[in-house]
Amino acid sequence: MTDSTKTKQSEEPGSPPASHFIKTLISQDQKSGKYGGRVQTRFPPEPNGYLHIGHAKSICLNFTIAAEYGGQCNLRFDDTNPAKESQEYVDSIKDNIRWLGFEWDEEVRYSSSYFDTLFKFANQLIASGHAYACSLSPEQAREYRGTLTEAGRNSPDRDRPVAESLALFAKMRAGEFAEGEYSLRAKIDMASPNINMRDPVLYRIRHISHHQTGDQWCIYPTYDYTHCISDALEGITHSLCTLEFEDHRPLYDWILNSLNLESIRAASVLADSESPYVLPEQTEFAKLKLNYTMMGKRNLRAMVEEGIVSGWDDPRMPTIAGMRRRGFTPGALRNFCESVGVSRSEGVVDLGMLEHAIRDDLDKNAPRAMCVINPLRVEIDNIPEDEVIQLRLANHPKDEAMGRREVPLTREIFIDRSDFETDPPPGFKRLIAGGEVRLRGAHVIKCHHVERDSRGEVVLLRCSADLDTLGKKPEGRKVKGVIHWVSASQGKPVTVRLYDRLFRVENPEAKDIDDYRDCLNPDSLIEVSSAIVEPSVLKGSNERFQFEREGYFCKDVDPTATGRPVFNRTITLRDSWAG
Repeated sequence: MTDSTKTKQSEEPGSPPASHFIKTLISQDQKSGKYGGRVQTRFPPEPNGYLHIGHAKSICLNFTIAAEYGGQCNLRFDDTNPAKESQEYVDSIKDNIRWLGFEWDEEVRYSSSYFDTLFKFANQLIASGHAYACSLSPEQAREYRGTLTEAGRNSPDRDRPVAESLALFAKMRAGEFAEGEYSLRAKIDMASPNINMRDPVLYRIRHISHHQTGDQWCIYPTYDYTHCISDALEGITHSLCTLEFEDHRPLYDWILNSLNLESIRAASVLADSESPYVLPEQTEFAKLKLNYTMMGKRNLRAMVEEGIVSGWDDPRMPTIAGMRRRGFTPGALRNFCESVGVSRSEGVVDLGMLEHAIRDDLDKNAPRAMCVINPLRVEIDNIPEDEVIQLRLANHPKDEAMGRREVPLTREIFIDRSDFETDPPPGFKRLIAGGEVRLRGAHVIKCHHVERDSRGEVVLLRCSADLDTLGKKPEGRKVKGVIHWVSASQGKPVTVRLYDRLFRVENPEAKDIDDYRDCLNPDSLIEVSSAIVEPSVLKGSNERFQFEREGYFCKDVDPTATGRPVFNRTITLRDSWAG
């Protein structure tokens, strides 16, 4: 089906209501009975890296489409290039899909499980004159392929007799040739304006072990050949992929239509089904692009291998694993993908939309706590040295169901250095010498003495508390400022990692940028080891918090060498990049 046909169908009067063009297409297919009412989708990652936010959009689309139409969604690893694949990537992909809240139908599938069938179908293509064994080297094949403005040239082996190609393909399978000595190519049209149709390679010789099949094979099918047949074998109805595969769709259709339909059905999961067997149809949608973000897997891998980031799960990475470690929630990512929508129009989404989604989720669900990142010691002289006042503070100002926590107030506390000024700027509403401020959830205090060290740096504030102001306004005066604090003796030392955007330019992969490394944000990670948190933070099972007036933080799985807890800043309270 052409794109124009799809557009026309989605705009016909009486079309069922749908939120995007893919749902419209599926609704029409169900109405016509095209697939016997079945809806079968798949998420087909290549296990050559960790999933990123762009994959999250595809995951949400494929799994939710299947659920909404009462269908099924397969997880299938398109594992045709063992040189770049590993079990680590397989395991991480499965883990991240489940973390997002989705579960695939039946067992995990692998394209490598179909290698025997794919080999038989390749022989069928040779026998029917649709494929041939080619002796051109990879370099020669690229030369013969032509360009966007110049037609390709036929391989000298294009008219090789069928029997000879079958024999050579069998020898390729038996390991009798070196890598690059032969390949199996489709026989289509070397003059096609679509380069993908210029006798594409179907099989290459690769003497390398596979993470699923071991050393059973020394020839491996290409992605384009494997993907469409795997879809057909699994009874996929709607093969949803991003727009970069639009030019591959003619090849997808050519391969399936060049094979015997009955042989495909006989090898498929629908072999014994009474459902009508119809070949799957590929439909493309716009991939997710975010500004200030790089999602090209090759560059992401390079950043990991070069040590620019600490790994695939570095909290600055756009990978799902990195976002998890940074404190993003599954609900926030799903809501973001839903808000972005599905269309065929390429565009760049403002990273602020993703940040808004996580702020919105955490504002509702993250308990509050206090953390002083840059501590300044304060002594409250009218609280006895050995006294610990246990205050009961709400875990969430808008949700009493989250309960309350005990927060100890002692004679010595820490406040943040930014909350005290000896020479305050206009509009400063925090603590000053001789001034008053309220401690969050506690009393109003007044600073009456400032101590400095030999360098003139403020090291201690001596204050007094108005003990009649706990939960009450002070009499005869108005105190505007409220600051957070932590008990010096009861607080717990932690390390905080202040994460920010990894790149300082909107498009680090733009063509006019010679090296994306020149666009890295030097302040994308600032580690602070002086932070102090209230003791409740290290109790219980909560991992995410709003550290009041500091941002949203998540407990990291990677403690420092000393074993001190580490908290990653997920996001600031407000967008510091706006405007």
